Amino acid sequence: MHVVVVGCGRVGSTVARHLVAEGHEVVVIDKRPEAFERLGPSFAGRTMVGIGFDRALLARAGVTSESAVMAVTSGDNSNILIARVARENMGVERVVARIYDPRRATIYERLGIPTVASVAWTAARVLRAVLPTDHRFEWSDPTARYVLVERTVPAHAAGRAVATMDTADMRVVLLARHGQVAPPAPTLLLQQDDLLHVLLPASAADSDVFASNEGAH
Repeated sequence: MHVVVVGCGRVGSTVARHLVAEGHEVVVIDKRPEAFERLGPSFAGRTMVGIGFDRALLARAGVTSESAVMAVTSGDNSNILIARVARENMGVERVVARIYDPRRATIYERLGIPTVASVAWTAARVLRAVLPTDHRFEWSDPTARYVLVERTVPAHAAGRAVATMDTADMRVVLLARHGQVAPPAPTLLLQQDDLLHVLLPASAADSDVFASNEGAH
């Protein structure tokens, strides 16, 4: 995947190095050339100096609708502007913005832009937001039989009731929408880009949780 990371602080550099190690094509943008020192001498991606919400700069970075854009600078306003330019002007679907003020999450997510707060596991959450096939889990019980995973609702699953997701072995335990997180009612209809926390057997951690289970009810 072609990924553009805007901001080369601790989160941006961590994400960029991880993506390169996984074989992705990575471009890192920062307005400060010295910021790229965080990437280390062996970094195999590209670096560009400039302002991340400059559409011409993003175009030179190779951004297309098939790319992923991660806005992880030190400023909320810059990050949301970068994300909006990528999403609204360049047609990029895989976009995520880091925020420092979680109260803004509702506003940003209503624009269809996933956000992550400034916490210790920000880098991991940024990666999950744009790499939906990265099936790492959030929690495991002491016996390692069950795990809790995060999954984003794809377009084809929108409109299904939460109850259709549940089986004897799988439960949707939390749903995040517009910055609000709560256990969902069984009758609640899923919306595209809802974030689900799903409890399931460890052996099924890589499975498609959105495969139809309606016949089980």
